Amino acid sequence: MKPVYLIGYMGCGKTTLGEVLARQMGMHYIDLDEVIEARQGMSINSIFEELGETRFRELEIQALQDTATMTDVIIGTGGGTPCHGDNMALMKQAGITVWLTTSPERITARLLVPEQKCKRPKVCHLPDEDVLPLVKAELQARTPFYSQAQMRFDSTDIETAEATERTACRLAALLQE
Repeated sequence: MKPVYLIGYMGCGKTTLGEVLARQMGMHYIDLDEVIEARQGMSINSIFEELGETRFRELEIQALQDTATMTDVIIGTGGGTPCHGDNMALMKQAGITVWLTTSPERITARLLVPEQKCKRPKVCHLPDEDVLPLVKAELQARTPFYSQAQMRFDSTDIETAEATERTACRLAALLQE
């Protein structure tokens, strides 16, 4: 099977759902940010702080291009991946793109979990009350890119392990049609 690219805003569930989906479908899960971190030997936060966003985006494009010829993989992209360069066109040509959606309020609640917030360069230094306005503004700006995905899938119900299993099962069925 061609690569399945999970796209959407940070906190929409790409990793949580992607890992379960890959297991259910007998595929491998690849987190694009983890690939970049392993190659650079530093965290995404450190890459942003030390090398800047422009360099991060270059590294992201390289990692994304490396996935284009893979098979039987579910790939969780960064929230901004589809919005830069020709990334969306590359993903659509190489595989299946799935836009994971949920409400800005649900995304914000997920991002405000301390162990999540500290891993997110865009929100780690923001006061909690500034996160929802950022999420809403960035979702609005990114929707034209996300909406180019071949599929749109509601990832709201992944708050428990059981719910994530059910949600992944629904997405697997759609991908296998």
